[in-house]
Amino acid sequence: MTIVASTDPLDFTGKLSASHSGRLLRDRLGQRWPESADRLSTMVRHALLPAGKLIRPIMALESAVAAGGRPEPVLPAALGLEYLHVATLVHDDIIDGDATRRGRPTVSAAYGTPDAIVTGDALIFTAFTAIVECRAGGVPADRIVAAVDALAGAGSDLCRGQVLEAGLAGDPAGAATEYLEMVRLKTGALFRAVCQIGALLGGADAERARLLAGYGESVGIAFQIRDDLLAYTSDAATIGKSTTSDLANGRPTLPVLLAHRAGGPAQRRQLAEALSRGCADPAALAGVRDIVRATGALAAARDVAAEHAGRAHRRLSTLDESAARDTLAAIAGWAAVPG
Repeated sequence: MTIVASTDPLDFTGKLSASHSGRLLRDRLGQRWPESADRLSTMVRHALLPAGKLIRPIMALESAVAAGGRPEPVLPAALGLEYLHVATLVHDDIIDGDATRRGRPTVSAAYGTPDAIVTGDALIFTAFTAIVECRAGGVPADRIVAAVDALAGAGSDLCRGQVLEAGLAGDPAGAATEYLEMVRLKTGALFRAVCQIGALLGGADAERARLLAGYGESVGIAFQIRDDLLAYTSDAATIGKSTTSDLANGRPTLPVLLAHRAGGPAQRRQLAEALSRGCADPAALAGVRDIVRATGALAAARDVAAEHAGRAHRRLSTLDESAARDTLAAIAGWAAVPG
């Protein structure tokens, strides 16, 4: 099934979910985490199910196919990449103090912070186990070792990005280049890893794995900018999570940084005050939204997302034509369009 780009984000993600890769993942995820009386399994299930968009594991499977392999042997690892992604969400919700994720209570809100920390840790360890499970599907040991190494490297980058993000808090006058480096580490690294791991486990040579890794990193950067823009283009009820978390935690996302650079003295003061309050009341968010729109920062941020999506497309242009390549290209296009 070839997935084509769509101007309707919900329509696009629905098509992804209905694709062969999406169906494989959803079926196996439910089988892997059945209902259980075990408390840790219950909390992991709460974090994972019902599943989100499954963009990252779908990208892993499509990368395996684009590399000339089959998706089924790579399926355990693809699920493992979703475990790692969800683990970062569990821990992010603790750091940010968020109570809602995917339209329901976060793990920390439902079970408490200590158990949420353990749940995230368990998901991380299970991600590595999942990659090793690909050996049973015939994936050679050397490729599994390379995949584990790629995942560990991405995890290290992700942690560095989290620390860098904390250092940027409260400063709307920061450089957009510093923000983009933080995003490359915190978000781009995992997108890079899912494509690299899928390619490696699918049998790719070093050059094809490198190309797909670069594609993934560029998609990740575009995706994070897209996510930042949702605070200005959507609402919490639609996206299933808080749209005020960044403002409440003093984080200057790309739209705010660009608005500060383009705004006048009064607008800059208002942005700085909004970030320094440590809360995000509706009036403050409305004021920031007005400034972001008035300064042209919304359109400018979209242009940056489109630039990185374009880099991803150029990486794919060197691969042979295939349905998998078309699906990866459509994901890059979707990542640059805020819902």
